Amino acid sequence: MKIKNTIALAIGVVLASVSSNAQTTTFKKEEFKQWAQTPPMGWNSWDCYGSTVEEHEVKANADYMVKNLKKFGWEYVVVDIRWFVENDKAGGYNQTDPRYVIDQYGRYLPALNRFPSAKDGQGFKPLADYIHKKGLKFGIHIMRGIPKKAVEDKLPIKGTNGITADQIYSTALQCEWLRDNYTVVADKPGAQEYYDSLFELYAQWGVDFIKIDDLSRPYHEGEINLIRNAIDKCGRKIVLSTSPGETPITAAPHVTTHANMWRMVDDVWDTWPHITHLMNVAQKWYPYIAPGTWPDCDMIPLGRISLRGERGEDRMSRLTKDEQYTLITFFNIFKSPLFFGGDLPSNDAFTLSLLTNKEVVKMHNESTGVKQLFQKDGKIAVTSKNPKDGSTYLALFNISDNATETISVNLSDLGISGSVQAINLWTGEKSTVSATAVSAALKPHSSVLFQLKAKK
Repeated sequence: MKIKNTIALAIGVVLASVSSNAQTTTFKKEEFKQWAQTPPMGWNSWDCYGSTVEEHEVKANADYMVKNLKKFGWEYVVVDIRWFVENDKAGGYNQTDPRYVIDQYGRYLPALNRFPSAKDGQGFKPLADYIHKKGLKFGIHIMRGIPKKAVEDKLPIKGTNGITADQIYSTALQCEWLRDNYTVVADKPGAQEYYDSLFELYAQWGVDFIKIDDLSRPYHEGEINLIRNAIDKCGRKIVLSTSPGETPITAAPHVTTHANMWRMVDDVWDTWPHITHLMNVAQKWYPYIAPGTWPDCDMIPLGRISLRGERGEDRMSRLTKDEQYTLITFFNIFKSPLFFGGDLPSNDAFTLSLLTNKEVVKMHNESTGVKQLFQKDGKIAVTSKNPKDGSTYLALFNISDNATETISVNLSDLGISGSVQAINLWTGEKSTVSATAVSAALKPHSSVLFQLKAKK
């Protein structure tokens, strides 16, 4: 009864607002790549609030971003998983008696007890308006598929002549870890219309970014095609992030033509093995780093996380400072999308410094030709170029556990001859390299990030 009451209250205003604000623009194939020419940067609620984030917390993080991060390129504010459940819980999911909020067309709506501005069927539009007025962009998370509740109640698919939810679903390949939805069978009549109806609604709300879960492992090519079509028809530029990993490398040709970013691994948390696993898997994705389509290292598990999260107790990141530098250096030189996972208002000065280094941000935005030079015996070297000023970037990592290692890269391997000035981008320290190689003695789990410029 609770669910049906929620449906009835929401129907009228939602439908009126969607129909009156419908968009007709259709984007051309591949045009979506223009929407993320540099890797997206923002905040995501998952690491700190799990499936329980509330509107006032989203606004607090947006306010912090405007004050402290926006001028460095941080702009997306993303509400992660299960914003449509009134009684979810920390440390996992309430799958025993979840109270869903859903409209008559089988589309989830924000839970009013968590997002009060969604009253009167307004959905996320008031929250998106709040964020847009600050010059930021708004994003949400959804699960692949169609709600089980929509199937059970045989709710109609908007835009069809009598097709209902129970006619487009399958129990095959249902998500193993969250059972809210069923698979949408891509070639069923009504399947495309269902995803079209979702993105019609999200465009009306003002969504700029969408993270869609349970798409990448296994890789659901059929539903990704439906999603790409729906975004291109919805009339709004919505950046698409597929999640979680590991996206199979065999899917690279498809994902690079349908998504703006895709996860390489499962969730990255604040433990050292998560970082080394990411670095290992990332090796095969370097050739696919390109404007508009970015391999994704996952959220940044730094600062204060797990206030009400999935993994562990409320804490500041368990990574040491050396490990935090290593993580953030790798994310930046790899040109991964950057989505901070901690509660921004809880940042300390050190955490903030990792997000606001002008030269590191410049590298992240402007560098090209990212490649790994080697990864062997606990030593990693990654390089890229800045075509605007001709400089070369070089990141060196000691991922071994026990010994200080001297890591060296020949200047000739970087296409450099003669002496160069080496600038440590984290400390600002400058030195002259007159030898034939750049070297650094690094403690276990530590790193260094250089910008190399030819001496005049």
